[in-house]
Amino acid sequence: MKLPRRSLLAFGVALPALGLLPQAVPAAAALPTVDMEMVLKAAQWDPAKADSAVTPGAGPSVKLVETALRERGLLDPSYEDGHFGTRTVTAYAQWQRDLGYSGIDATGLPGRTSLTKLGAGQFTLTRVVTAGARTTHQGFPINERTLAMLRAAQGRSGRTYVVEQGSYSPGTDPTSAGTHDGGGALDIDAEALTAAQRTAAVTALRQVGFAAWLRTPAQGDWPLHIHAVAISDPDLSAPAQKQTGAYYEGRNGLAGNGADDGPHVPKVTYEEYLRSLQHRSPS
Repeated sequence: MKLPRRSLLAFGVALPALGLLPQAVPAAAALPTVDMEMVLKAAQWDPAKADSAVTPGAGPSVKLVETALRERGLLDPSYEDGHFGTRTVTAYAQWQRDLGYSGIDATGLPGRTSLTKLGAGQFTLTRVVTAGARTTHQGFPINERTLAMLRAAQGRSGRTYVVEQGSYSPGTDPTSAGTHDGGGALDIDAEALTAAQRTAAVTALRQVGFAAWLRTPAQGDWPLHIHAVAISDPDLSAPAQKQTGAYYEGRNGLAGNGADDGPHVPKVTYEEYLRSLQHRSPS
């Protein structure tokens, strides 16, 4: 005899146990998120610091990355602290090599693919940064993100810049010390510019997310030019990464680690610059 629903409840029989009602499937716990923008900033800035200070806003994301590296036996637990210092850079570079990468793809600066693979089952990515495809500009190699930044700076200054050296150019100029081996690096002719125009150009480049300085013959064996490195370009060479870290620390990016001699401009990435434009746009 089949008892009615009310009778079963009266006997304390659980309906789902009898297959009479669908059982709820427990929802899978959402994975924590890693902010790639902040991880990239920390990976450039933290190694240049004199201490183990955590880059503001980057600590939780960096620690998730460090935990994943530690669980793969690549990082000692004592460095699982949210500071993306030289030990974490070294560990991340080993992770990239474990994935089969080499050269500028294995410098310890996280890229989207390596971060995604590192976080499998542990975290997901937000605010992903990519260099974009490689292209050319004025005959020099460059990637899409750097070209967009250059055009944004030209728009701010109202002047078209003449490029003297592009990106992805290993061995082209020994005086560059490897900064142009990867993406994000540009040299711009400054000899035809007035002093005011040079300052305006460096200012505009910094405003859109470049670490940029005016280089003079007195500083090295080179003509007067503007050296610019796109902050947080995932393709930066190791020397270019060090220059962006020096920029964050208020230095000039040269071997002598002198004080920054450029215009005082808030330090931003290209993504932060774009968001500032959106905030200023009328609704």
